[in-house]
Amino acid sequence: MRIAITREVSPSLGDCQLTHVARAPIDVARADAQHRAYQRALSALGCRVLVLEAEPSMPDAVFVEDVAIVLDEVAVMTRPGAESRRGEGASVAELLRRYRPLRAIESPGTLDGGDVLRVGRTLYVGQSGRSNAEGSAQLQAAIEEFGYHVQSVPIHGCLHLKSAVTALSDDTLLLQPAWIDAASFPGFAVIEVDPAEEHAANILRIGDVAVMPACFPRTAQRIRDAGFEVVTVDVTELQKAEGATTCCSLIFEGAAAS
Repeated sequence: MRIAITREVSPSLGDCQLTHVARAPIDVARADAQHRAYQRALSALGCRVLVLEAEPSMPDAVFVEDVAIVLDEVAVMTRPGAESRRGEGASVAELLRRYRPLRAIESPGTLDGGDVLRVGRTLYVGQSGRSNAEGSAQLQAAIEEFGYHVQSVPIHGCLHLKSAVTALSDDTLLLQPAWIDAASFPGFAVIEVDPAEEHAANILRIGDVAVMPACFPRTAQRIRDAGFEVVTVDVTELQKAEGATTCCSLIFEGAAAS
């Protein structure tokens, strides 16, 4: 069973952290409706959707991806780069403990899950303002016994690595060339986002399906033309909070922890 951990939208979402997106009014009721439609899309794709309660005092808590890295053998609780977000992980850890043994990034390390892209046994970690070298080193130490390798990747002009690149398959990436150099990923086929759709590189891979925002139809067509199935969701209010499709869930196979 494929599990998807999600969290309800905080009523304080409008007070979210922003780095590369200009602040705009967020309709929280509409964001909540969009998020529920996103949850239904995950369910339709075969996920068992687990829903944590909203955190009214934590505006960004809907973005559960940032607080944990879930692998087949272990889950690593992160230490988000934004200090205001460091309380978000406690309830996620409590739920994850049912499925994986837990490890954690400790101070002075910082690591956001949005900076971590797993492709096969490699975890690419973005060199962003939210994740530092110590966080990457601690991640490597936490997972190397299971045969994973951490590789740091420079990015610029965007919040997280997965703002700039995500995986459509184990050999094909969707990439925004303005924010990351494709040369960082030798051996991969690369599909570039349409130049008119700056933020389109963030897709959520569920099996062979790419889940992506509905507002990027040109990039969606490029993905379909390459032979991939695309499911679109409206997340325009969450995008105002610098979110997209990967950040609103933690998806993994649901083997119980031993």
